[in-house]
Amino acid sequence: MRGWIIVENHKICVILIFGGRSGEHEVSLNSAQSIYKAIDRNRYDVETIGINKQGQWFWGIVPQDVIKAGFPESNQASQVTLVVDPSNPRFIALDGRTLPNEGKFDVVFPVLHGPYGEDGTLQGLLEMANVPYAGSGVLGSSLGMDKDRMKVVFQDKKLPLANYLTILRSDYFKQPEDWAAAIEAKIGYPCFVKPANLGSSVGISKAHNNSELIQALKLATTYDRKVVVEENIVGREIEVAVLGNDDPKASLPGEILPAEEFYSYEAKYSDIGSSLKIPAPLPQFIIEQLQSMAIEAYRAVDASGLSRVDFFLTDKNEIVLNEINTLPGFTEISMYPKLWEATGIPYAKLIDHLITLGFERFEEKQKSKILKD
Repeated sequence: MRGWIIVENHKICVILIFGGRSGEHEVSLNSAQSIYKAIDRNRYDVETIGINKQGQWFWGIVPQDVIKAGFPESNQASQVTLVVDPSNPRFIALDGRTLPNEGKFDVVFPVLHGPYGEDGTLQGLLEMANVPYAGSGVLGSSLGMDKDRMKVVFQDKKLPLANYLTILRSDYFKQPEDWAAAIEAKIGYPCFVKPANLGSSVGISKAHNNSELIQALKLATTYDRKVVVEENIVGREIEVAVLGNDDPKASLPGEILPAEEFYSYEAKYSDIGSSLKIPAPLPQFIIEQLQSMAIEAYRAVDASGLSRVDFFLTDKNEIVLNEINTLPGFTEISMYPKLWEATGIPYAKLIDHLITLGFERFEEKQKSKILKD
């Protein structure tokens, strides 16, 4: 499929990009390793690019090696950069080494969670280079990453949300007591304090009183210039996976039974007793409502490829939309692939679907360019 024209009996060259500068760096390594192990080698040639926490790109780094030993020194491996040339996009080694197939490829599979990978920045670079890639585009990625802007879009679509308040770090430190009082008046306790632009529960705290609230705000502002404070919803934590571009489909819902008071980073990625119920034991009418709302949320932010949509379900069967994740965890214990496996799409086939959807989205955009010309 060189030049994005299908060639019979030709393996598709996939560039798997992982790591990155965000607080979800380690999650990315685990997700990438799972994909690297499971991808169909009869159909795909796989090249890897690992990005360290300083933002340096290294060719041929295998996720498992980084998990075990960390990234190499910059003089011990080929650092690379993407040549942004719409007529001939390719990677080149900065030390002058020759890369396989001269650094040319067919499609990029980003596995970068959080800022600088899931937020539209990498997607913008790939758009400039005019290459196909898996997952959401610039707009869907950026809206899905920013919990504040995401909620504004959801409100416009009249999707049910918990009460929330957004605070800029600069405003908070000018008047910390006033902001704490505003949170207590509008949101109350307990409440969740979150960096607006991180996932995997990084930097999130549950505050039960003023002292915990102050500590939670200090923590969240170390991660982002914008903080979202949300009302605590008492209910079951339900998640739905979505797959597709213009005609997305929703999976069966799953339920999280966290070992801790909420589904923290440790609860998600450590063996501390959290469990998943897949499919979630729910009446059919609730399942259908969740699936319909998940697709509405997906379309609201203009997502494509994949997303996981998270909900709360109260004891009165009231559904509250929490958030959408446009590049959810892809580890062996992650909810997204497990939901699709339960719905009928095994892991390796799911990877295949996502690559195909990346090509389809790219081809659809090319039609728009032809019409403009």
